[in-house]
Amino acid sequence: MFVAPGAHQGEIVETKVVDPEPDAIIAESEAEPTQSNGLYRLLLGIFILLATFALYFGRDFFMPVILAFLMALTLTPIVRFLRKRGIPAAVSATLLVGLSALIFGIGGFLLSGPITELISDAPRIGRTLTERIAELRGPFERLLAISGQIDKAASTVNDAEVLRVSVQQPGILSQAAGTVLSAGTNIAIVLVLSLFLLASGTLFYEKIVQSFASMSEKKRALRVVYDVEREISRYLLTVAIINAALGTVIGLGLWALGMPTPFLWGVMAALLNFLPYIGAATTIVIVAVISVVSFDTLSYALIPPAFVIFCQMMEGQILTPLVLGRRLELNAVAIFIAVAFWSWLWGFIGALIAVPLLVVIKVFCDHFEALHATGNFLSAQQTIERDE
Repeated sequence: MFVAPGAHQGEIVETKVVDPEPDAIIAESEAEPTQSNGLYRLLLGIFILLATFALYFGRDFFMPVILAFLMALTLTPIVRFLRKRGIPAAVSATLLVGLSALIFGIGGFLLSGPITELISDAPRIGRTLTERIAELRGPFERLLAISGQIDKAASTVNDAEVLRVSVQQPGILSQAAGTVLSAGTNIAIVLVLSLFLLASGTLFYEKIVQSFASMSEKKRALRVVYDVEREISRYLLTVAIINAALGTVIGLGLWALGMPTPFLWGVMAALLNFLPYIGAATTIVIVAVISVVSFDTLSYALIPPAFVIFCQMMEGQILTPLVLGRRLELNAVAIFIAVAFWSWLWGFIGALIAVPLLVVIKVFCDHFEALHATGNFLSAQQTIERDE
């Protein structure tokens, strides 16, 4: 308030300062954050694209590195357990990695014979399977005959007009030798890097603590890292043990039922069980095909795939939820997207590690408030409650 010029003495004139419009203030305050959010999203999209291209074209480097980290996380609970009993991390890591290499070597040696026999016997399996399902092809026989005649006519015309060129491909033995050499190199890298990661002990955590300034930030970072590492390592080790037990039970059961090469199907069931839904369905189909071509009667041939279905239902509906609980269950849509993405990137190995990597991402997101929405999307159940 002030005395206006020309006003009578003793008369006070009150004036008010008009505030700016609230909408204008809000618009000005939100303009800069909106632009920042747009730039952030653009940079994030560019980073994701660049990371995807890097993973695709650099798969020969990134694949063994990620496999080594997953293997180290799987074996970390055992190393920690032995360290509490007085065994140094370097000693326990060397023993575990050496035992893993021995298991891989023995498994590869035992599987080489059945796989080679299965590949060489593939034509006979195809013919036998065709004969067994011949009664189901009745309605399609005429269409197949017409299609064959059309292909034959088209081939006759093309032979007169088209010059066929054949390119000499590398021999099967040279391709197999190159594949075996590449696989051996990748396995060696995975084992050696896993050994270094397991033997380093708490060095990784010390480096994380040193990167923060205040003591509160150091404690929080260390707590988050320990929680994430403990949950992921327990999950991976538990799932690996469950899958190994499932493969053992299926292998022994198929051996008792008279299936050929039951050890191969047990290992296949254990590996493919890392792929929820897809792996179980693939195992059932393959066992059913081999069973149909191996046994004389169709009724008995249905017993082995039925046994596999029973084992997988017991594992998926009772054993795994009982041991792990429901907290780390994943969204089925997210699983299929992850499997498709990593299969495109790295083939069969990418499909196998897709779900473990998805669990790693989910556990990491659950420990940071800004990433809770992503963790909620990956979860099979609703974990975020929104106030209306």
